Amino acid sequence: MIFSWVIIIVFSYLFFALAAFGDKLVLSGSPNQKSYAFYVGVLGICVVFLIPFAGLGLPALPVLAWIFLDALAYILAIYTMFSALETFDVSRVVPAIGAVQPIFTFIITWLLFGPQVFQPIHMLAFAILLVGGFVISMGKTFSIHGRYLKLTLFSSLMFSCDYVFSKMVFLHMPFLQGLIWIRIFCFGLALLLLFDKKLRQEVFSRHHMVKPKTQLFILSAQASGAVAGILQSLAIAIVPVSYLAIMNALRGVQYVFLFLITLGFSWLFPRLLKEEFSQRAIIQKVCSIVLIFIGLAMLFLN
Repeated sequence: MIFSWVIIIVFSYLFFALAAFGDKLVLSGSPNQKSYAFYVGVLGICVVFLIPFAGLGLPALPVLAWIFLDALAYILAIYTMFSALETFDVSRVVPAIGAVQPIFTFIITWLLFGPQVFQPIHMLAFAILLVGGFVISMGKTFSIHGRYLKLTLFSSLMFSCDYVFSKMVFLHMPFLQGLIWIRIFCFGLALLLLFDKKLRQEVFSRHHMVKPKTQLFILSAQASGAVAGILQSLAIAIVPVSYLAIMNALRGVQYVFLFLITLGFSWLFPRLLKEEFSQRAIIQKVCSIVLIFIGLAMLFLN
């Protein structure tokens, strides 16, 4: 059981890393965070093509409430994440958001489902994965901007709510039907952003139309994000409730992928993306990678 959801979530985090990297390349260009959140929310409606395979039963009213809360948490999470990516390095923002996320997930899970029972070895793995996630998210200095802290903490909280709320949906609906309904609600909430006059101008005005090269980055990033989202939702659907926080702590694997991708790209194409990696930073990342893989290996120990 553990083996199946661990493998699925690791592949999910690989595609999330590719999507986050693409997001940074896009947000260094023309679109702002609100318009990009709009694009992400709207493109999610593509899951309706799965309806012939899954059907679309009408959820019960309490489940509809969880679907709405999940969609709202997701839109708020990506909006604040993109806001942070516009200003701060991708190698700091995404790890920082995920480093705190398992703690929020752990707390929310206990509040909604009550105390959960873990095997001692898996609790130790959770602790090691948390440490590894914190270490890989640290910058070269300990100075933290107030805006950076607010954006990353709020985004982390919303992503945690997305994790737990989607689990609530999948507990009461078949996986594909729940996924489709969540994306439909995300689409609806994204459309509400069009009430913002500046956003309408950016989305529909020719003056603000993104360049073909930027469109390619957007589509590539969102294709990766779509695959990642489906895989993550599948992992959430099959993971035991007690292991939601542990699965969340595995996000450190995403930062390993993101670090390696960013390091390689900034070295090969410094004009497109330049990130600073000192010898100290590389040693820090390597130490965190070792911790993350130790924690990952311990999950397979019974």
